[in-house]
Amino acid sequence: MMHRARVPLLYAALIGGAVLTMLPLWWMIAASLMPTGEANTFPPRLWPSRVTGEHYADLFERLNLARYAANSVLIAVAVTAISVVLNSLAGYAFAKLAFAGRDRIFRVLVAALVIPGQLGMLPLFLILRQLGLINTYWAVIIPGMASIYGIFLVRQYALSIPDPLLDAARVDGAGEWRVYWEVVLPVCRPILVTLGLFSLMGAWNDFLWPLVVLTDGDMHTLPVGLANLVGEHVQDTELMMAGAVLTVLPVVIVFVALQRFYIAGIMSGSLKE
Repeated sequence: MMHRARVPLLYAALIGGAVLTMLPLWWMIAASLMPTGEANTFPPRLWPSRVTGEHYADLFERLNLARYAANSVLIAVAVTAISVVLNSLAGYAFAKLAFAGRDRIFRVLVAALVIPGQLGMLPLFLILRQLGLINTYWAVIIPGMASIYGIFLVRQYALSIPDPLLDAARVDGAGEWRVYWEVVLPVCRPILVTLGLFSLMGAWNDFLWPLVVLTDGDMHTLPVGLANLVGEHVQDTELMMAGAVLTVLPVVIVFVALQRFYIAGIMSGSLKE
């Protein structure tokens, strides 16, 4: 009886948590479609009295939004593609290739995870300035090309690949690059999709680093470009919410489209040592 009583309570708690999670997103979308000033009423409205798309049109008139979006797409796609390749190579090497100091190097990398990323911003900025890369797309792409967490994620998953499978490919005459391309990548597809989603969301939503290294307004990404609205249109809540919707929507679409692989990667990775 106690077990039967707990099931409805569990479902009620899950439904309540889902509603609380989705409510701010629902209000953001609703507010972006409200007439000017309606989002500031109390109590907050959960649906516009009149649906309007004027705030989305205003965004394209007041900001070079198409350019900002193109910059974000370029940087996010480049960071995602390069990071998946480099992290998968490094993760596979740490998992399955024997070389001197492998375990010690990996332990040092994992220990570095506790260091806040902000501490490395100044030396990274100085290095990029010496290379003449400030105010270029490469200044945003290069720091995101590989990450310790990405290497760790792929390495933990690659540990599950049976050694006899790799040895069989080598006996058949496959070199290490062919083993990586034809054996390791197909097996690691769920975790690579998960890593790609993490990289894409991180690059798309990044605000601070592009703000620091991109001084040309035409090179700004969506989060940086939309932040320019805060000073001039801070009271225009509906306009700000329209900008937020345009920033969040592409990531949500990609996540929903790839959630099957993402869940498979997370679940399978959680079962590994």
